[in-house]
Amino acid sequence: MPLTRKAYRAALLHSLADPAEVGIEASYEYFADGLLVVENGQISAIGHASELLPTLAADIEITHYQDALITPGLIDTHIHLPQTGMVGAYGEQLLDWLNTYTFPCESQFADKAHADAVADIFVKELLRNGTTTALVFGSVHPQSVNSFFEVAEKLDLRMIAGKVMMDRNAPDYLTDTAESSYTESKALIERWHGKGRLHYAVTPRFAPTSTPEQLALAGQLLGEYPDLYMQTHISENLQEVQWVKELFPERKGYLDVYDHYQLLGERSVFAHGVHLCDDECARLAQTGSAIAFCPTSNFFLGSGLFNLPMAEKHKVNVGLGTDVGGGTSFSLLQTLNEAYKVMQLQGARLSPFKSLYLATLGGARALRLEDNIGTLQPGSDADFLVLDYNATPLLSYRLQQARDIAERLFVLMTLGDDRTVAQTYAAGRLVHQR
Repeated sequence: MPLTRKAYRAALLHSLADPAEVGIEASYEYFADGLLVVENGQISAIGHASELLPTLAADIEITHYQDALITPGLIDTHIHLPQTGMVGAYGEQLLDWLNTYTFPCESQFADKAHADAVADIFVKELLRNGTTTALVFGSVHPQSVNSFFEVAEKLDLRMIAGKVMMDRNAPDYLTDTAESSYTESKALIERWHGKGRLHYAVTPRFAPTSTPEQLALAGQLLGEYPDLYMQTHISENLQEVQWVKELFPERKGYLDVYDHYQLLGERSVFAHGVHLCDDECARLAQTGSAIAFCPTSNFFLGSGLFNLPMAEKHKVNVGLGTDVGGGTSFSLLQTLNEAYKVMQLQGARLSPFKSLYLATLGGARALRLEDNIGTLQPGSDADFLVLDYNATPLLSYRLQQARDIAERLFVLMTLGDDRTVAQTYAAGRLVHQR
């Protein structure tokens, strides 16, 4: 491959650490007039334009963005590919919503042409919203995952996905068996895990829809392959928590079900966690497991408010999830707008720098990918976005009143959406242009 070197000049901002651990000032790096140098799909330098420009070769291509902010690509730690066609489905809480809308929608993924079409729309939506990495639920059909990875591979995206394992408490047309879920997952792992920038996630939907046999085989898969991910749901809705108690009376709680089947670990991500207790948070931290915080979905389905301060107290890794289609937007900027309100309703603050962390480096740490994504540090994959300060008339006018980068960032997170993302780059390639 020929050596490709390019530079991008704009305001630059990225997280260095969790503000909850190091304080706000030490948590980020900002260059009002910065330069990002990209070489062969990776970031090779970041700094003040005045210092870096003289060091560049005369023939390097420099793209200069006026009135724009470059940040790392956004990371969505929980989203459902097959629910793209039912975003904004009216009027139910979790369990009724699954039966009324979700399962019928997911049944269509038995058809390859349908899976291919939705995968294409889904990836375009992610990139349009500045999401460069996502942890994705497929349907129960292996085809859903093949279609998604085929699209992601063409664009050289860093993506993680898995086929849903679900062998009970769901319609017959949508269940697998413990054995078929194991063999189908294994075939997908062999085909995709570690191919390019793709990773596989063992994906039991949630404890109520898997038999003990299926959960045991999910744990077995994690033991058979290094670096596999595991994703599922936990403690989203009070009815669901009660249902788990009835189904698994021998276990001491919801998390303990997963713990018993060896599903906790450094690459395990549990979506929601709205109704977790202190002991469960401590156990998640102890095992290196992470939580995906999904505010738009928790509001939309009436599930409750995630207790971020409790997760911080126990030092649990937390990422941000849109949870489309329970969530109502592919935009992590819009998701942060809702996250702020979740904290407000609990009498807590969410600083814009903590928000930036959750959507970038925090997500990368939840996925154990902080050496590759989540920052603009040299050596990272060149996954980044260009946010346009003049994306809408209101945004433009409001940002003219902003006094500093903290206020600017907060306004982007409250007024910003897909229109704010002018360009999205993945591994140094332009993959979305507004």
